[in-house]
Amino acid sequence: MDFIMDVLSELGFLVNNLSAFVEAGGWKYIAMWAIGGVLIYLAIRHDMEPTLLLPMGFGTILVNIPFSGAIGEEGALTTLFNAGISNELFPLILFIGIGAMIDFGPLLTNPKLMIFGAAAQFGIFFTFCMASMFFTQNEAASIGIIGAADGPTAIVVANKLLGADNDITGAIMVAAYSYMALVPIIQPPVIKLLTTKKERMIRMPYEQKQVSKLTKILFPIVITVVAGVVAPESVSLIGFLMFGNLIRECGVLNSLSETAQKVLANLITIFLGITIACQMEASKFLNFNTLLILGLGLFAFIFDTAGGVMFAKLINLFLPKSKKINPMIGAAGISAFPMSGRVVHKMGLKEDPQNFLLMQSIGVNVSGQIASVIAGGLILSFFMK
Repeated sequence: MDFIMDVLSELGFLVNNLSAFVEAGGWKYIAMWAIGGVLIYLAIRHDMEPTLLLPMGFGTILVNIPFSGAIGEEGALTTLFNAGISNELFPLILFIGIGAMIDFGPLLTNPKLMIFGAAAQFGIFFTFCMASMFFTQNEAASIGIIGAADGPTAIVVANKLLGADNDITGAIMVAAYSYMALVPIIQPPVIKLLTTKKERMIRMPYEQKQVSKLTKILFPIVITVVAGVVAPESVSLIGFLMFGNLIRECGVLNSLSETAQKVLANLITIFLGITIACQMEASKFLNFNTLLILGLGLFAFIFDTAGGVMFAKLINLFLPKSKKINPMIGAAGISAFPMSGRVVHKMGLKEDPQNFLLMQSIGVNVSGQIASVIAGGLILSFFMK
C-alpha cells in the first residue's frame, strides 16, 4: 500500500511540474531546445566552428530547462558570465590566442591589402543607420558592430554601450558568433552575385618578399600605438590582439605561443560558447527584437562582403589589365579569421585549379581583423558618454 502511495505521490509531483512547465510557456522552452539542437547539428554534422557552436547549443538547452539551477544568483553559468563576459575578460584573453595565430607576413609583404580590410567594414556603419530606425542610438551602434564579424569585439562594444544585462545584448552576442560560423554559407552567394566568372578567374601572383624579424616584432607595437591614438577605446582590444602576435613573433616564447594558439584559445572559446548561452533564455530570446537583430546582423555581414568586393571592382577600373585585382579577395576583409580567407581561396580554386589566392586573401583577412577592432573603438569613442 505504501508503495502505491509513493507512486501516486511521484505522479502527482510530475503532473504539477508539467503544469508549471506549460504555464511558464512550455512551447518557448521547446523552441529553444530546437535552436540548441540546430547549433549542435551544425557543429557536428557540418563542422562549423564546433568549439563554439557545440557549447553554445548545449548551453541553450541547459538554460531553458525550467527552474534550471545552471542560471540564477548561484547558477554556474551565471557565475561564469559575471566572471568572464560582463567584464569583457574572456573576449580579451581570447584575443591573445587569436593574435598568436595570426601571421602578418602576407600583409607586410603587400601593405596595400590593408585598404580592403577597411573597405569591408562598410556594413557596420550602414547597418547602424538601418538599426537607428528601430532602436536607440547606442543599441543601433551595438547592433551595427555585428558586421565586424568579430565576436569578442561585439561583446565588448555591447557591454560598454548597453550593459551585460540589457535585453538585446544576448541577441547581439549570439548573432555575432553564429554568423561567424556561417561565413562559408553566407559569403559565396554574395560574392558570385557581384562578380563575373572572368573576374573570379583573375590570377594574382604572390610577391615573394622577405619580411625581416625586426619588422614583424615592431608591427604589433606600432599598430597598437597608432590604433590607440586614432581610437583610444580600442586599446584594450587591439593591445591584447597584438600582444598575442608579439608572443608569436619575438622568437623567445615559442612554448607560450603554442599554448596561446591551442590550449588557451580553445579553452576560452568553449567557456565563451556555453556562457553566452546564459543570455539565450526563452523569455529574453523569443521576441520580435531578437528576430530583428538577427536580420540586421545578416544584413551587416552581406554588406560587409559586398563593400569589400565592390571596392576591389572600383579599383580595377583604374588598373592596367596586367595588374587587375581578383575582387573576391575584398570579401576576405571581414574579421572572421581565417574562415573568410579560406572561403575566397577555395572559390578561386573552384573557378581555376591553378589560381592560388590564399596569401592575398589571408593578408586581407588579417587586415580586416585590425580594421574591425579599430571600428569598434571608434564606435565606442563616438557613443560612450
